[in-house]
Amino acid sequence: MQVFFFSCIVVLSVFVVAKPAVGKTNDEAAGEKTPLVRFHAWGGSAQVNGYLQWVAEQVKIRFNIELQHVKLADTSDAVSRVLAEKAAGNHKNGSVDLIWINGENFAAMKKHDLLSASWVDELDNFSLTNPDENPAVTKDFGEPTLGMEAPWGKASMVFYYRSAHFYTLGLMAPKTIEELLRFSQKSPGRFTYPVPNDYLGISFIKYAALALNKDNRGLFYQPANDKSLNAVLPSLWAYLDALHPTMWQQGKHMLRQASQLQRLVGTGELSMAFSFTASEIPSAVTRFDLPEDVRTYSMQDGSLANVHFVGLTYNSKNKAAAKTVVNFLLSPQAQAKKQAVEVWGDDTVLDLESLSASDQALFVEDNIHPSALDKSQPTILLAEPHSSWTDALREAWYERYGARY
Repeated sequence: MQVFFFSCIVVLSVFVVAKPAVGKTNDEAAGEKTPLVRFHAWGGSAQVNGYLQWVAEQVKIRFNIELQHVKLADTSDAVSRVLAEKAAGNHKNGSVDLIWINGENFAAMKKHDLLSASWVDELDNFSLTNPDENPAVTKDFGEPTLGMEAPWGKASMVFYYRSAHFYTLGLMAPKTIEELLRFSQKSPGRFTYPVPNDYLGISFIKYAALALNKDNRGLFYQPANDKSLNAVLPSLWAYLDALHPTMWQQGKHMLRQASQLQRLVGTGELSMAFSFTASEIPSAVTRFDLPEDVRTYSMQDGSLANVHFVGLTYNSKNKAAAKTVVNFLLSPQAQAKKQAVEVWGDDTVLDLESLSASDQALFVEDNIHPSALDKSQPTILLAEPHSSWTDALREAWYERYGARY
């Protein structure tokens, strides 16, 4: 297999003419040394590492760029490095070109002006994310990206259910937050969510708050304060007050860890649950951790989406080459490769309806697992609220409901 793969690369290199980096002409690119782009990214996943190795091979063949994956155990290490370089006056020859970030690390780099700004619009493939209609690709946990980072992939909340249970009950899987309550009232004890100290627990609270406050949704993308909390909490409390008594163990005892959700669905105690990683559901069925009748879907009133990004540091000395790499990461070819379950399973940030028919075909998977999410169906993405809402909602929840474990 390795011999065949190597042969394919050699043949491909004959026919693919390396293009100049973004912002460079052919003449400018000629005679220059092969640019090195150092991509600092978490290295704890064999799937991610293998995919970035494939990307490195592709950008070498296509653009004559050397891509080095600098494997991180903690992304904040790279953030600290760039900050130290700035403090030392190293403004043009930094050791980090690209960095895989989102959330708090992006907020820190933005605060300290550690990222190049307004470069993402230069990328031809960025338009394929349909940013005007998809705010999740231009806001990072509610923080405007200002062209400092390009979206790379996304995770979104999905629900999964025991189809045999619903068939026996004569019910359909709930598709909105209101339908979820009606299901739980008709079938008490078949649903729960973890306490909000858990990542999935607070994610469910955010989803519920966003879905129940359509008219006030803009408040979630500003820093939380007493006025905005008073505007959105009444509907959330009314909903949860009604939901909790119908939940598993009457909502008096809740799970501390999201991993227990899957176990309870597997044992049949719960009929449905949710996850932030759609690809883990068919994988769990394959491992026999979940039964074969499990099906996965997205709520019609929106899926809380967590987009992850690639930032370009302000002091990179290879900005043009780095932009070329990111543009390739946003190409339909690279995004389709990344989304394949057997490669990584990370969802694309591209708007598939913006793609040509031939590019859309790249995302069609053969032999889709029956328990996998049908990604051909459109999904409304709900961007993560401003980071201040996480603590605000968690503290308010505990003040109202107390510890339940």
